[in-house]
Amino acid sequence: MTIEPNNWIKSSYSENGGACVEWAPSHASITGVVPVRDSKRSAGPVLLLSADAFAGLVTLARTVEV
Repeated sequence: MTIEPNNWIKSSYSENGGACVEWAPSHASITGVVPVRDSKRSAGPVLLLSADAFAGLVTLARTVEV
């Protein structure tokens, strides 16, 4: 899947530039499918999630303590 580079947004929790997750909200708003990837591997695989699955992932991530 090819998504324009400027359409990816890094997680707000990635302040230090470490292990980050990016998602493409403009793609999600058009298709209803949320692309998610590892920011360190921009050419790597993209996980495609339904909006409900992405919301569940965000909820889970907010509950995990690092």
